[in-house]
Amino acid sequence: MSSTPIGRKPKLVTIDGNTAVAHVAHAVSEVIAIYPITPSSVMGEISDEKSARGEKNIFGTVPLVAEMQSEGGAAGAVHGSLQAGALTTTFTASQGLLLMIPNMYKIAGEFLPAVMHVSARSLSTQALCIFGD
Repeated sequence: MSSTPIGRKPKLVTIDGNTAVAHVAHAVSEVIAIYPITPSSVMGEISDEKSARGEKNIFGTVPLVAEMQSEGGAAGAVHGSLQAGALTTTFTASQGLLLMIPNMYKIAGEFLPAVMHVSARSLSTQALCIFGD
């Protein structure tokens, strides 16, 4: 079933994966905790712009977008808002996911439903690497 009126062609656009994820995440979340980390920064920026414009989600409210000071802070904000009962998400890269592990154990141990959108990126060892996989 389509929401396009009969006789009209739907407007089709080409977007990248980060943009598509940001649109969906903003539409179904109440709280979005972000910390910019390559290559997932675009997802947080788009969600922040949509909330700043007052764009509502499917529940009729504008999601709260909170930019944190670190990936650990973003994971902590996700954990706290999940405990409060909010539908919460965050965006990170594989490198940032490693920094979220302590909070992920808490979230899993408390059986809280969380969504973390993870963009692929090489993991750094001794030297910093920002290249996508």
